[in-house]
Amino acid sequence: MSMSKPQATGIGPDNMREITFAQAVREALAEEMRRDPRVFILGEDVAEAGTPFKVLLGLVDEFGPGRVIDTPISEAGFAGIGVGAAMTGMRPVVDIMFGDFLTLALDQIANQAAKVHYMSGGKLSVPIVFRASLGATRRAAAQHSQSLQAWPSHIPGLKVALPSDPYDAKGLMKTAIRDDNPVVFIEDKMLHQTKGPVPEGEYTIPFGVAAIKRPGTDITIVATSSMVQVALDAAEQLAQASISAEVIDPRTTFPLDKETLIESAKKTGRAIVVDEGYERYGVTAELASVIADGAFYYLDAPVKRMGAMDVPVPFSPALENLTVPTPDAVAALARTLCGRA
Repeated sequence: MSMSKPQATGIGPDNMREITFAQAVREALAEEMRRDPRVFILGEDVAEAGTPFKVLLGLVDEFGPGRVIDTPISEAGFAGIGVGAAMTGMRPVVDIMFGDFLTLALDQIANQAAKVHYMSGGKLSVPIVFRASLGATRRAAAQHSQSLQAWPSHIPGLKVALPSDPYDAKGLMKTAIRDDNPVVFIEDKMLHQTKGPVPEGEYTIPFGVAAIKRPGTDITIVATSSMVQVALDAAEQLAQASISAEVIDPRTTFPLDKETLIESAKKTGRAIVVDEGYERYGVTAELASVIADGAFYYLDAPVKRMGAMDVPVPFSPALENLTVPTPDAVAALARTLCGRA
């Protein structure tokens, strides 16, 4: 990664501790609400219940029901309230309980929040965060298990963040809340209880800066959200076969750090892109296109994509497990690209 790029700020060397992904998100929200009285949260079951995943548990006790607001079951309604509040000076965090329900708020997100700044000639802004979950393998069936990050990534005017560990979750959430543009912040529900090192002090992570989660020389694996953990597990398997895999997490699908993806592929000569969204017309297609275009003359093999199977996510555990990329599948494809199948 180029040293000229902005890096996370405010990190001290001796103030790290291990907390969960959920705790990191909660901590970021609490710190930003203390720092800025314009920040508030609204959504279904965000107050007393703390969301179904208990990520926001306890925030209402500190900030009260006037800033952690339980809403009726109407995503379009409370998303619209959030957009209006943002246009008039507040900084709302709109909690979309399951990312699948972005469908119910998509007009407010894609036609209102994303376009107000442009349609007002720059006179208005919409500093709002739409917080949503994604991910299969929780046995929640077809309407609560999709990974739809390609949808907001497609819309000009929106920024999209997908943290893969607690450190990134806190730093990216704080950046999202402070951004003057609408941000869709997507968390994989399977990551909420995973632990990792997070600084105690203040820090933010700039958008548009990818993270090299594991350096390597033989093949590049670009992965998003929980697929970063899948890629890291695959890299461990590959290391046993003397294949050095570089794992890169874009962290934001927009703005996208094209340079880091391209430079890694130039170095290794091979690339796989892994995302839990549906493969057709998805995030993997865009990232693979960026690599193929920018590193074409350095590639020793075609850029390969791995996404969710082209079916609604089944409830059956045995079938659900087959629909998304696994470490074994990623490692097998990598071995084939490296001529080690």
